[in-house]
Amino acid sequence: MPAPPVKIDATLVETIIRHIPHCVELGMRLADLGPDWAMLALPYDQRLVGDPETGVLHGGAVSSVIDTVCGLAVTMARGQVAGMATLDLRIDYLKPATPGQELLARADCFKLTRNIAFVRGRAFHASAPGDTVAASAAVFMLEPAASR
Repeated sequence: MPAPPVKIDATLVETIIRHIPHCVELGMRLADLGPDWAMLALPYDQRLVGDPETGVLHGGAVSSVIDTVCGLAVTMARGQVAGMATLDLRIDYLKPATPGQELLARADCFKLTRNIAFVRGRAFHASAPGDTVAASAAVFMLEPAASR
């Protein structure tokens, strides 16, 4: 008989984040969760600056937090921890992240099939949640769900 599914909650997601090396290295932390969405925080860090003259975060750090939060949104929508791979990730950088400010990234899984998940996400500052820094659309290939 298969094991019962594990409840996905903030404690489990925080554990997952602590075990992903790039999340730890970039200092990502869980900001909030919902049934088919997730939000991560990326604290400002001088090590993540792409342009020393302006102090703006590197686009790679922004893309990392967006890709990660999109995957977490899929996990929330599936209701279980299972493997997945990013098939497509489009990010539109709309404006530079404000130097010195923490960046938030939220993603919503809006369509989940047996093999594919579709997600929209965006990055913004807590001080201006309606002012999007980067917007994304992602598609994930899913590992088959465990038998329940």
